[in-house]
Parts: sequence; structure tokens; C-alpha cells
Amino acid sequence: MSLEVRSHYHEELDEVRTGIARMSAGVTELIPRATHALLEADLHAADLVIEGDSAFDERALELEELCFSVIALQAPVASDLRLLMSSVKIIADVERSADLCVNICKATRRIYSHELDANLRGMIQKLGVQASRLFKEATEAYLQNDGPRAGAIHDMDGYLDDLHRQFIQVIFESHSAGTIDLQVAVQLALVARFFERIGDHAVNVGERTRYIVSGWVPDQPYAESGSNFDDGKAPTDADDRD
Repeated sequence: MSLEVRSHYHEELDEVRTGIARMSAGVTELIPRATHALLEADLHAADLVIEGDSAFDERALELEELCFSVIALQAPVASDLRLLMSSVKIIADVERSADLCVNICKATRRIYSHELDANLRGMIQKLGVQASRLFKEATEAYLQNDGPRAGAIHDMDGYLDDLHRQFIQVIFESHSAGTIDLQVAVQLALVARFFERIGDHAVNVGERTRYIVSGWVPDQPYAESGSNFDDGKAPTDADDRD
């Protein structure tokens, strides 16, 4: 491989890494925006998140195509091949997390004008903060090739899972007390799941980062989505089918 070709090859690898890091950082910023829209019933903020999703989709497609092009034309091996193969998966995790933020904003539309009590609002805030923190750590671990930091994300996700369970309990309590009706309770339960799934995708990014760094493979399969619901494309999201 000539020096010129080799230089171009490394530029493409850097473009993949930088592109993914920027997309992931974008999701880190998107989570508090979606959380704010829900808590403040801010339909304008919700619409901005929804309308901006196409940019994430387009960038994800561009980066995936770049990965496949480098694999096909440069025949990478060893750590470079691990990087590219894992990057394709990471791109999907990041893009799906952006979709989940969109779905939180669609839920904001559905429950607009319904008041949420202090307990519900407090739990939503905690879920948003922890989900954003997970994605920030996943982004930094990937960008810095930090295996130990990536490995800690799984344990951080345990706290988000606990918050998810607590939020479901608070939803039941609020519905029983008559402060929210059944349809609002259902939408909030979906929101809880969306936040929890964002955490799962962050864990995937962390585990794939560990694989890139050291070739480590988890004992259990990645937390892949097993249904459209898991991907944040719940059947109740009628807007997705418009």
C-alpha cells in the first residue's frame, strides 16, 4: 500500500471515529432537550427534536456507507477491522437512541395539557439526567479508546434500570390517586421504556468499544432490540406511520 493510499485510509478511519463521536454527542444533548420538552409541555421544542431526526438518519447512512467502502476497498485486518465492524453496530445504536428521543417528544404531544404531579416530574428529570450521563460516558469511552471506562457503563445502566422501575411504580400510584388518567399513564409508561432503552444502547456502545480496544466479547448477547417497541418505534406511535 502506497504512502498516499495509506494516508487516505487513516483519514477515512478518523472520519468514521469522529463522525460517530459527534453523532453520539448529539444524542447526549438531545436527551435533555426531549426531557425539557416533556416536563415543560413545550411543543415547539418537541417539534424541533422531531424535525431534526432526519439529519441523524442521513449522517448514520453516510457513516455506514463509509465503513462498508473502507472494508471493501482497503481490506482492513485486526484492530482496524474490529473498529469498522463495530462502528457499523454503534452507528445503529446511536441512531436508534435519537429515534427514542423523538418518541419522547411525540409522547409530549399526546399528553399535552395534562398536568403531571411533582413525583412524576421528579422521576422524569432523574431518568433524563442518567440517560444523558450514560451516553456521555459511552461517547468519551469510544473517542478515547478507554476500555475500563466503557466497561463501567453497564453498572451505570443498573441505576437507570432502577429508576425505570421506580417510575413505573410512581405512575401506578398517580393513576390510583386520580392525578392522571389511564391514557396518560400508558404514555408515561412508554416514556419510561424509551429512557431505559437509551441506556441499553449506551451499554451496547460501551461493550463494542471494549471489543474494539481489546477484542473482549461479552458473555451475554448485546442488548439488541428484539422488537419495534424496543427500538422506540412502538405501535402506538401513529406519527411514524404517517
